[in-house]
Amino acid sequence: MSIYDFTVKDRKGNDVKMSDYKGKVLLIVNTATGCGFTPQYEGLEKLWEEYHGKGLEILDFPCDQFGHQAPGTDEEIHQFCQMKFNTGFENFKKIEVNGENAEPLYKYLKSQKSFAGFTGEKAEFMAGFIAKQDPDYKNNSEIKWNFTKFLVNREGVVVERFESTTEPAEIADKILSLL
Repeated sequence: MSIYDFTVKDRKGNDVKMSDYKGKVLLIVNTATGCGFTPQYEGLEKLWEEYHGKGLEILDFPCDQFGHQAPGTDEEIHQFCQMKFNTGFENFKKIEVNGENAEPLYKYLKSQKSFAGFTGEKAEFMAGFIAKQDPDYKNNSEIKWNFTKFLVNREGVVVERFESTTEPAEIADKILSLL
């Protein structure tokens, strides 16, 4: 099993084979348009602008499972991202990342890299917030919140997971090392 064995849906419902991204470095992110972490779209766009020409693809999967912070249709989410953050990277169909209806790609990603710990200035707040919902959160691979990021190398190997408190700029060196 490899990341390239999966097929996902673009925002218009068309099939997209993950094998189309062979040879690219991927940053796969579950996003939300109404979250405290939504400003990370700006940082994601900066990464995409800087490294897309060198082989980086950012795959944006909106998810409404955390506080219903991704309302609207796939097209409305896309328009929001373009108007507010001028995003150039691909927005995919809204998905679930946890539970029985979780997108198979996300089941695979979580099987490859479990919870990595919160970092940064919001780490303590997020740890306390998530612990109230899931006291055992540190010991399972479930996605904890919006803007969890998976970094995949050019061979399709999931090399690292970054939680929502990790700003996109903090990942730049790791992306560059894979390019």
